[in-house]
Amino acid sequence: MNSISVHPGGAKPEKPWLATYPDSVPAQLPPLEYESLAELLEKSCARYANRTAFSSMGRTLTYGELEHQTRKIAAWLQALGLEKGDRVAVMMPNVLQNPVAVYGILRAGFVAVNVNPLYTPRELEHQLRDSGAKAIFVLENFARTVEQVLVKTDVRHVVVTSLGEMLGAKGLIVNLLVRKVKKLVPSWSIPQHKTFKQVLGEGASKALKPAGLKGDDIAFLQYTGGTTGIAKGAVLTHKNLLSNKLQLELWLQSAFDGKPRPEVLNFLCALPLYHIFALTVNSLMGMSLGAHNILVANPRDIPALVKEFGKVKVHIFPGLNTLFNALMNNADFAKVDFSSMVMSLGGGMAVQRPVAERWLKITGSHITEGYGLSETSPVATANRFDSAEFTGSIGLPIPSTELDIRDEDGNSLPLGDIGEICIRGPQVMAGYWNKPEETARVMTPDGYFRTGDMGFVDARGYTKIVDRKKDMILVSGFNVYPNEIEEVAAMHPGILEAAAVGIADGHSGEAVKLFVVRKDPALTEADVKAHCAANLTNYKRPRFVEFRTELPKTPVGKILRKDLRG
Repeated sequence: MNSISVHPGGAKPEKPWLATYPDSVPAQLPPLEYESLAELLEKSCARYANRTAFSSMGRTLTYGELEHQTRKIAAWLQALGLEKGDRVAVMMPNVLQNPVAVYGILRAGFVAVNVNPLYTPRELEHQLRDSGAKAIFVLENFARTVEQVLVKTDVRHVVVTSLGEMLGAKGLIVNLLVRKVKKLVPSWSIPQHKTFKQVLGEGASKALKPAGLKGDDIAFLQYTGGTTGIAKGAVLTHKNLLSNKLQLELWLQSAFDGKPRPEVLNFLCALPLYHIFALTVNSLMGMSLGAHNILVANPRDIPALVKEFGKVKVHIFPGLNTLFNALMNNADFAKVDFSSMVMSLGGGMAVQRPVAERWLKITGSHITEGYGLSETSPVATANRFDSAEFTGSIGLPIPSTELDIRDEDGNSLPLGDIGEICIRGPQVMAGYWNKPEETARVMTPDGYFRTGDMGFVDARGYTKIVDRKKDMILVSGFNVYPNEIEEVAAMHPGILEAAAVGIADGHSGEAVKLFVVRKDPALTEADVKAHCAANLTNYKRPRFVEFRTELPKTPVGKILRKDLRG
């Protein structure tokens, strides 16, 4: 085992987790192999040209095809006259156009801004305005939302694609079903927009100029909520993401100690690529390993997701506790042949012991839980891949990652003491986009990121989260901030005051409950929910509404959410 270092005089170990590290995993990262994510893509596409990189609804895209398609997107974007570092948004679920657009943006030297396609106009407007995005790629199902906010933003170039646009002949049938039968495409009109095929066609005749990207250049603005309720863009550099990709690869190798490794790893990608978890674990690590990512556009369709398990030998499956649970509650899931499964990765929210134990019984694959945030690219800690032990913790810091538990004054605490979890490593963001005060608030003078999560480190070096310092609500792995819900509620003329809290929920981990003091005595629960539905993405909407005559407050008038949580 690796040795640990201790403070002089035999005080607490500085890095107790090293004694528990897998033998095959180094404590520190070697030098990065690539300067940028664009270089990663180009070299992987050359190395694995004939392998399948992504597949969706029966259509495959090889690494060689991915290189050609992303080159066209990149050349087209450069020809628009955008400058290096300009932001380009991508508002799509897991369809083939998503990685083609994202990697094209990166190759062009621009910054990708991932957008949740289910955002309301209010949420989309904020993200586009805040990022200063100059262009956007959007699936036609969500083009109406873009249309509603376009004039209020700096976006001047819109590329609209359809679900079937990269599916060949099958795409015509898919589009007919989506547009005419299921009616999933609201009417929209965006003058001078381009289709994805038009962009590919125009880009084919243009030359791609070297972007001259370096590790410190920005690759993504990954938006995350804040205690103020205003989403902030975590600035993730090429170096941040390349580091986290390599950290995960090194951690991954312990899973194959003494075991045969498949020549091509198959990742089932049910988590959305616009979420940092799937972006890094599926797309970036998969790209580096020459893996095949099977894209699932709608993971809420559990029967269809179960069928995906049956079509391909799945080796690696990243998921959330709620997704693992939903799959196991489908009668056909237990009939799947899981003999090829190497690992299941849990993140986004706590994995519950009953779920992990049941998953292991059904699939023969234990769920390895990790921990991270958008600000850490995202993975900071993980349990061991070479052990089936369910630790009930978030595991050990991954290579080149420092974890410290600190009190309110920034002092390091002894093992076992509860304080704020602080992270330092090459995967920690460069800061929040155009928000120096917010950045200074979460970054310590010695380079640690204050996560806002409260926990402790045990004698073996495993970290356990016990509470959240913030009032954040975690719904199916997504951060929901009470201030945003309350601000939206306050927009309703019939609401005097409102407070949002998270309550335990067996399906989503937590659900939003809104306490309301009426201004209009006739206000109903249905009125409140309809108002929130018009202004908030589904997972942020209150599932429960309770009316009160008054809300508990401090002497200075601050609402006491902790009293409402009971």
